[in-house]
Amino acid sequence: MTSSKPGTVFITGASSGFGAAVARRFAAEGARVIAAARRADRIRDLAAELGSRVLPLTLDVSDRDAVAAAVAGLPPEFGAIDLLVNNAGLALGLNPAQDADLDDWDQMIDTNCKGLVYVTRAILPGMVARGAGHLGSVAGSYPYPGGNAYGGTKAFVHQFSLNLRSDLHGTGVRVTCVEPGMADTEFSLTRFSGDKSKADAVYSGMQPLTPDDIAESIYWAASLPAHVNVNTIELMPTAQSFAPFQVARDHA
Repeated sequence: MTSSKPGTVFITGASSGFGAAVARRFAAEGARVIAAARRADRIRDLAAELGSRVLPLTLDVSDRDAVAAAVAGLPPEFGAIDLLVNNAGLALGLNPAQDADLDDWDQMIDTNCKGLVYVTRAILPGMVARGAGHLGSVAGSYPYPGGNAYGGTKAFVHQFSLNLRSDLHGTGVRVTCVEPGMADTEFSLTRFSGDKSKADAVYSGMQPLTPDDIAESIYWAASLPAHVNVNTIELMPTAQSFAPFQVARDHA
């Protein structure tokens, strides 16, 4: 982003969780919002809730041609994008690497990495005087059992964001990587293939972050004066901290 008050915000993964909360936060400030997601019914409902300044856009970010066509076909009033929030992403499975499903790995890489670069590359040429933002995860910095490919994709997001900062040097474009810890969204429900009992157990007995917490951090970074770039925002719930090193012990 280059402006401290972005007029048009493009949000991927806007059908629920962080993306929907970000859409609501910026719409409340009078921004135009392009709410992009695969679930057309969800983003239509979001647009109905927030009004005509929100454009629902059915989009699978892992489809390179669809991304290019969607960006090229935006209505003129939504075409000058000031802020890109690359939020679409997912985690699938929690098995150790040797037992993981390669289809899960493919889908995470296609969405979390390739989808992110497709959207960025489609929008960035028109944003060099406007802006870009990215959503990562603390999983890109801190490993945990079963995090394997998901953590790798988030490390990619972090490094890609840093390299964008280098490429965009001197253009006035700002890049922020937002890296949340545990947050109560549909994330775990997706990871466990819709098993609600497993998803609920992840947050049992603790207060996770909320989508509104993340939306507020993104809004804060975007609303700072144009000469201020926040490189990375890493945030966790108070109840979560860095895991101890694992030690395998011989109990024989």
